[in-house]
This record gives sequence, C-alpha cells and structure tokens, in this order.
Amino acid sequence: MTALAGVRVVDLGQFYFAPYCTMLMARLGAEVIKVEAPAGDPYRRLPTADEEGASVQFHLLNSGKRMMRLDLKSEEGKAVFRDLMKETDVLVQNLSPGAMERFGLDFDTLHAENPRLIMASGTGFGSFGPLAGTPAMDLTVQARSAIMSTTGFDEGPPLRTGPSVVDFMGSAHLLSGVLAALYQREHTGQGQHVEVSLQDAIIPSLASNIAGYVHSGGTMPERTGNRNGGLAVSPYNAYKTKDGWIALICPTDAHWKRLREVMKEPDAEESRFDTMAGRCADMEDLDAIVGVWTADKLKDELSVQLEEAQIPNAPVVTLGELLVDPHVEEHGVVRWLDDDKGRFITFGNPIFMSESATVQPTRVGPLGRDTDEILAEKLGYSTDDIERLRRSGAV
Repeated sequence: MTALAGVRVVDLGQFYFAPYCTMLMARLGAEVIKVEAPAGDPYRRLPTADEEGASVQFHLLNSGKRMMRLDLKSEEGKAVFRDLMKETDVLVQNLSPGAMERFGLDFDTLHAENPRLIMASGTGFGSFGPLAGTPAMDLTVQARSAIMSTTGFDEGPPLRTGPSVVDFMGSAHLLSGVLAALYQREHTGQGQHVEVSLQDAIIPSLASNIAGYVHSGGTMPERTGNRNGGLAVSPYNAYKTKDGWIALICPTDAHWKRLREVMKEPDAEESRFDTMAGRCADMEDLDAIVGVWTADKLKDELSVQLEEAQIPNAPVVTLGELLVDPHVEEHGVVRWLDDDKGRFITFGNPIFMSESATVQPTRVGPLGRDTDEILAEKLGYSTDDIERLRRSGAV
C-alpha cells in the first residue's frame, strides 16, 4: 500500500507553496482534490500554457490531482465546500491573508463541523506579529528575510536566488506539520490548524551567514558570492575551468593537504595557508591560486581527479545538463511521461519509503474536469443538484 492511502486532501493553494506540499502528498498516495476558482489557478495561464490551458509550471506541481471548479464567492459554492470539508482529512491553503475568514471558511467554523479536519495554512509572515497579514510572494519574502542581501557578490546588488527556494522550503515545512498532525490525530481523534510562514521556514537556512555576522560584530560583508556564507571555510568557491565551472570545498586541514598534493602549485605551499584561519584570512590569494590551476582543465575530468583524492567537489551543471543527467533520470524526480495526448513533464516523488508503493503521476486535467464525479461520488449530490449548481455558476 501507499504511505497516505485513504487520506483525502483538498488543495486550495495557488502558485508553488501549497501546491508542492499537496503534490508530495499525492505522490505518497493521498487522494488530492485541487479546488480552483472559476477562472482557474493563476499559474495555469502563464506563457508556457498548452492547448488545454495548463502551463508547464502547473503540470509540474499538479499532475496526479483531481480537478474541481468551485466559486467560493457564492453562497452555494461555500455550502458545497463545507460539505466537502466534512469528508476531508486535510485542507491545504495559501490564499491571500484573511481570505478564508472573509469566505466564512475559517478553521474554527470548519473544525466545528468536522473535528478530525486538519487545516494547513501557508502564509508569508504568519498570523501574529507586526507583519501578520502582509501579502507575500517568494521574491518579497526573500527581500524581507535577508536572502537577497546575502545573495550575490559584495560589490554587486542584492539578488534573488535562482530557484524559488522560499516557496519550496515552506512547502517542506508545511508537509512536516501536516504529517505530524495526522500522527497526533491517530492518538487524539482531533484535527488541528497547522501554520507555516515562508519567513520562518527560510531564516534557518541563514545559519552560516548569521554566525559570521555575529562573530565579526557585523563587519563581515553580507554578500559573499560563491564563498561560504560565514567566510569561515576556504577554499570554498566556484572556479573557472576550460569548459565551465567547478565548485570545490576543503572543509578541513586534511582536505586542504590533499588538494595541495593534487595541485602541485608552489604558491599553495606557503605556510600562511596551513590553517583554516590562515586560509580564510588570505582567501583572495588562495582563490586566485586554485583558479589558475583549474582554468586549463575540463570540469568533468577535474571532478573525477578531485573525487579520487576525496576532495568535496562538483561540476557546475547547467539546466540542460541537469534534465538529461542519468542520476536525475534514475531517481525520477523529473519525469517525462507519455499518454494518449503525447509527452509531458512533471515531478516525481523525492521521498523513498521501503514499505510504500510508488504512485504514478498522471497528466493535469482541464479546469474542473472531475467536479461532477467529486460531487456525486464523495458528497452524494444528485444529477439534478449538480445541474442546478452548474446553472448558478457555483461549480
């Protein structure tokens, strides 16, 4: 069986935060119903949308979910949603601050009708504190959480990270909370409200930066480029090669000793580089020495040489290289699948469990594809009830 077999989840999320959390639950075997407004999730309509109105981004995060169209601004739509909540284990939502309360669908109201319901709310800054209720996106949270201030090079402007690290870090935290709540419910029979803010989820990733700032009394540069965030390890950088870049680290003196033996660069033998403190004090000079050594070598061949010397390293992989990487393909975290409509790309399950079956993702359906089936099968609505709701625009 699958890990979350029998668990019914309703995804009332948008963008990446809540949808990735529920995608992981779907891959673990939960039945996930994605409830969308009449116009659909905004990420359906990005420039990468296909002929059925679903963007590549939407496919990546929502394949394998059932699609329900429902107008929560109408009284009939709210009534349908409350009926659905009575048959639901977990509701995951990251709507704009206060939206659930404005709809009259806050946790207390829903929990009173289904005491076993777990409601997981993804927010930007939480429900308390000076920033409570502030609208948030990955970029704005990066700005407010010192992620941008610590990304980039000291002489350059602050930068957002390449990937949407805030949304996906928040998703992983939210999933952890949901799984803990499901476990607790097994003992108490009661659901609860789980809340994770994006800012709270991302701040712990600044551990090295915070340590460096505190230790230096605030004098350390905030942006350290490809170097260690606390400037406490050297060498630690990305170095130019003949065909790209290679990242390498010497976290201990023993690693540095082995790198010296591999490089055979006379300048690296200077005694000032013998200790980590000395290497960090003169990391500009040290990086230049390492950079000269890597410059005329191929990144993959160099990586093999460094691995043989047990020096932590990796060639800097491009997106194009990543998508055809044999290791990535074997793990199945990015999957190209074929069905009767052709080929599509989606995410697989990054969580491997020895006693749980794997769930095969399926293509994202059109907006509202499964609405009638959900109303009939899960809620017992008659054909006449469904037709009435359809005429009113509630579904």
